[in-house]
Amino acid sequence: MNQLSLYSIFHLNLMFSSIEEEQRPEVIRQCYWPLLRLIAEQQLPVGIEASGYTLEAVAAIDSAWVDELRSLCQNGPAEFIGSGYAQIIGPLVPAAVNHANQRLGLQVYDNILGFRPELVLVNEQAYAAGLVPIYQKAGYRAIIMEWENPGSNHPEWNPDLRYLPQYALGPDGAALPLIWNKSIPFQKFQRYTHAEMELPEYLDFLSSHQNGDPRTFSLYGNDAEIFDFRPGRFHTEAEPGQESEWIRIARLYEAIKSDHRFSLISPSQVLDFLETPGAGNRLRLETAAQPIPVKKQAKYNVVRWGLTGRDDMALNTACWRLYKAMSGKPECSDSDWKELCHLWSSDFRTHITAKRWQAMQTRLARLEQRMILPTASCNVRSSSTIPDYFNIRHEGPFLDIETPEQRLRLNLRRGMAITGWWDKNLSALPLLSTLPHGYFDDIQYGMDYYTGHFVLEVPGQHKITDLTAVTPKLALCNDDLMISTDIQTPLGPVTKSIRVMAGEARMEISYLFHWPSCPVGTLRLGHITLNPEAFHSNNLFYRTHNGGDQAETFHLNNEPANHLVPVSTLVSSNNALGITSEMVELGDNHKSVYISADKGATAVTGHIVYAPVENQYLYRLVLSAMEMDDTACHVKNRHCFDQRLIRLGIGTNR
Repeated sequence: MNQLSLYSIFHLNLMFSSIEEEQRPEVIRQCYWPLLRLIAEQQLPVGIEASGYTLEAVAAIDSAWVDELRSLCQNGPAEFIGSGYAQIIGPLVPAAVNHANQRLGLQVYDNILGFRPELVLVNEQAYAAGLVPIYQKAGYRAIIMEWENPGSNHPEWNPDLRYLPQYALGPDGAALPLIWNKSIPFQKFQRYTHAEMELPEYLDFLSSHQNGDPRTFSLYGNDAEIFDFRPGRFHTEAEPGQESEWIRIARLYEAIKSDHRFSLISPSQVLDFLETPGAGNRLRLETAAQPIPVKKQAKYNVVRWGLTGRDDMALNTACWRLYKAMSGKPECSDSDWKELCHLWSSDFRTHITAKRWQAMQTRLARLEQRMILPTASCNVRSSSTIPDYFNIRHEGPFLDIETPEQRLRLNLRRGMAITGWWDKNLSALPLLSTLPHGYFDDIQYGMDYYTGHFVLEVPGQHKITDLTAVTPKLALCNDDLMISTDIQTPLGPVTKSIRVMAGEARMEISYLFHWPSCPVGTLRLGHITLNPEAFHSNNLFYRTHNGGDQAETFHLNNEPANHLVPVSTLVSSNNALGITSEMVELGDNHKSVYISADKGATAVTGHIVYAPVENQYLYRLVLSAMEMDDTACHVKNRHCFDQRLIRLGIGTNR
């Protein structure tokens, strides 16, 4: 019988959210040195992954550790694995930042270690197809990504695919070898190490993955900072036992080496199995229902770094504004881009301590002061006379605005929700609409599906929306028509404006929130509901960028997708779109609608809701400015929306 080939990857991260900077020497002493000693004493072919920032930080504290790491990788059994300069959530940042992060990370690896790694670990295992060409261009030989979430969302895959290397496909079909990390096995490893499981039981678990065929299996692929040290993220963290956890780990590796059922290989040796039957399949890891797979259980979805935490939305917005400013400044140095990558680190967005949060805010302010941030405005002027170009009609509760290119109908009883929007050159039917109560016979869908409104939901409280009677004010914004109204809410007023463009089929919706504070909850807005009578159900798709240079296209194939289904009472959504080109396209093979989001104003995420209903369907894009999870619910009034502008555009061309 063939042995089960086991490989290990220890993730090192001195940016760990809940670890204070003054604790870093202790982490190096308690976690990083024992790892190197273990590798040296047992000559283990173990992978060690760290960001460029972590290497710089360790080198500044303990250069001898870096010397030992270099020696073990160049002369001994260890293998270094890259990830970029900072641990960035790639699907949430612009492609140019992802390129810079990899380029700067490789420079640090070269400078400190004297070589460049061949393998790269997808940061936080937050994957998007658009990242594949970026890793490819950086020169990596293969990527490492989790199996469980892509596997569970592809029921058509043979489960045996997880035991061999495959290929991950980019949006254009470019392929990069793929080594599987596995969340359940690394959690089993942690349970054994923390004395929640004994060695015979753990070895039996490993042997259950043998079947006689050549197979590889990820023994471990996660944090090193949780052994003989507790980062303090959760109250439920077990106290360290009397026996060193590194001794338990050493005992495990000794047992594996002496067990004829197993062999130990380095992560890169997994690629030697690419020619094995069952390996080398070209896979798309993403789906319409899960466009951005992330590691572990569903609570770790990408929204965790987008809209939760202490104030992820405001921090991401600030980073987007800095990116836009720096993109127009060729004089920006590598140090400037390093600083931006650092500010976009994932650890600032989860269980970050108050002390480190304040230190980060100081660094953010310094970079903002050095960059002239762009501002956008238009010359709004009141006018008693609106040009005849805009044909404006009142019909009961509805306000109709028509130009040669487009037509817009607003419901004044429902906060100027969009009853219908037409591109007159594209379709006689409205492309976007409100689907009224009773549109679907199915009682599960027996409600109004508005377009262009907002909904704030706070657990245990009534919803706050803009679906109330309003009196609009008309003005001119440059050559465009601006319709605006002020809506009173329990948290403060909200100014809602709709700008109807002149000379093109396009409009903009903007919200200016005057909310000094906001409770923990969800704030969804800019709901875009496609008219099911205007688009063919058989070839519906959406398209956007999730961190890459190339747009990713997702075909719905009449299969339900809902990124807003809560994971639990604590975690409010299950997936999202990064919208890193600030644009989402929705439509069918014949026509489509473009929705833009100004992430320099507010770094919203996008969420698809699609459901076949009877012989029709419900298809919506919802933007979100606030979500809930375990990183947010301990922070009171974490979001301040006062003077926060949220703006989206709708049109059929760019």
